[in-house]
Amino acid sequence: MNARFVPPYPPRGPGPVPAWRGFFGERARNAVYGWSEQAFTATHMRRKVARFRVHIPLEPESIQRVLLDNAANYEKPGIVKGLLAPVIGQGLLTADGKLWREQRKIVAASFTPPAVDALVPVFSEAAEAAMAGWDPAAPVDMQAQSTATTMRVISDSLFAGDPRLTSVEAMAHIAAALEAFSAARIQAVLGLPIIPITAKARAGRRGQIYLRQTLSEVVRERLPGGTGDDFLGRLIRALLERFDAGEAEALAVDNAATFYLAGHETTANAITWTLFLLSELPALQEEAAAEAEAALGAGGADPDLPDRLPLLRRIVEEAMRLYPPVPRLDRQAIAPDRLSGGDVAPGDIVSIWPWLVHRNRNLWDDADAFDPDRFTPGRKAERHRFQYLPFGGGPRLCVGARFAMTEALTILARWLVRWRFSPLAGRQVRPSGMVTLRPAGGLPLRVSRR
Repeated sequence: MNARFVPPYPPRGPGPVPAWRGFFGERARNAVYGWSEQAFTATHMRRKVARFRVHIPLEPESIQRVLLDNAANYEKPGIVKGLLAPVIGQGLLTADGKLWREQRKIVAASFTPPAVDALVPVFSEAAEAAMAGWDPAAPVDMQAQSTATTMRVISDSLFAGDPRLTSVEAMAHIAAALEAFSAARIQAVLGLPIIPITAKARAGRRGQIYLRQTLSEVVRERLPGGTGDDFLGRLIRALLERFDAGEAEALAVDNAATFYLAGHETTANAITWTLFLLSELPALQEEAAAEAEAALGAGGADPDLPDRLPLLRRIVEEAMRLYPPVPRLDRQAIAPDRLSGGDVAPGDIVSIWPWLVHRNRNLWDDADAFDPDRFTPGRKAERHRFQYLPFGGGPRLCVGARFAMTEALTILARWLVRWRFSPLAGRQVRPSGMVTLRPAGGLPLRVSRR
């Protein structure tokens, strides 16, 4: 890449921004909106948000202490557990302590390198199926296409292809459930009962109920023995070996919901943002397409395919730096601690923001510019490992990180070989989201066959 390209990000004032602004307007709906310039040069921020004292560490050393060195002192905040409990209960994402360790051991067996590599043909088939309905005569919403494709991957690879998990109805309910978290978050921060007051909140609640009920049906159909050799079957059998029948069933539903939601949404976002960046850079897109064609020609959808896509991997990694699929990670202190920004008291929230850390000018040269060469092996080796956090870090590093990257590379390679992606004239792309980071209003692109 020669020409400097700075993709869009929300406007920034000189700052600082008062904490109360987070309860009103766009900032209440969009986690990455309204940050000041100061937030991208600071080393640590601290603020009072309603009844909570919140620390925002921006130095990798402090982040490492929270996520790794003293991880036992920082658990998932009660407020986060309360918000997510209606959907994912005490699954891997929200559990702590012994319950988390037991579930992590069980789940990790389904995400070993050999297990993930064996799924490359599944990823490829989902990508091919998606392309069958594309029409060059009309814009294609690549956010919706990416979401539908990753939903199919999760259904086929983890849940034996259950059609209830890939329906249009399921997609709508998922989108509603995720969007409703912003309103519920404000109520929870203020210590208010979580009541779905707005139409969006009510739709979100219906989405949560639908997903929970559907996944409960899927799990119960596999009981009592846990039939099938897919993720869900193995999960049920392993849980039944460690917990009584009632708790095992509940945890199976919790983890089915966790991996169904988190397993497709974040990968879909990474694919979407990568396509957006490539649509803005046609020369780079052609280079990535040529690499994909050579990689697929050399071996097709075999387990080594991702290793033959070094350029595309760097592009995806840079896309996740600029647009991290999950823009924030929260922890709550159990006991006193000290970070570089000061003392942390029991009950304090420590909020780690990949959105801020990934664009911090103390950590990255020309931090807002798109530069996939940041991820060449030599430059990666020079960085602190806790300044790049698309999958979190420490013991709670996303167990599906390899799955997600392999899936994204396989799908993108298939699509780039067959299609070109171009922006719509006048279309403004705006990052938005509270739990995950999507382009507001989707990502309609023009597609043309190669």
